[in-house]
Amino acid sequence: MSIGKSFILMGVSSTGKTSVGTEIVKQLGMKLIDGDDLHPRANIIKMREGQPLNDEDRAPWLERIRDAAFSLEQKSEKGIIICSALKKKYRDQIREGNKDVKFIYLQGDFDLVLSRMQKRKGHYMKVDMLKSQFATLEEPQADETDVIHIDIDAPFETVVARCVAAIKPFLD
Repeated sequence: MSIGKSFILMGVSSTGKTSVGTEIVKQLGMKLIDGDDLHPRANIIKMREGQPLNDEDRAPWLERIRDAAFSLEQKSEKGIIICSALKKKYRDQIREGNKDVKFIYLQGDFDLVLSRMQKRKGHYMKVDMLKSQFATLEEPQADETDVIHIDIDAPFETVVARCVAAIKPFLD
């Protein structure tokens, strides 16, 4: 029996996780799970009010992300799960009990991400919260061997192509 695989598309808000993830699943025939849809009601309300989430707020959300990865694995499905996964302990929580999870880190500097955020419409993340996300971000280091870094300072199609190329070897 084949084992499913999950790829956590991670990074701060406005790095393109949803847009890139949507295109990856089209090209590779995978399932897409948007982690924003897994936030508890209280988290959504808090973010709409412009308040950053704390670790206590994120705990039930990360459990749902971990369970979604487990579900993909158990059903022998392959999928992209969109989740910021800003801290190492968050990524560790997602890894817990999952045999084959990889992280695709969409990496960009503050000014690039800010310029993209300012162009977005209809998302509950506020521009002022971007500083909080960068302050919270613990960039994956070399000891996190299941993380693939993708530079987003490129046209959309190039970022998608980089992600697809990084994922393909793990799909066999």
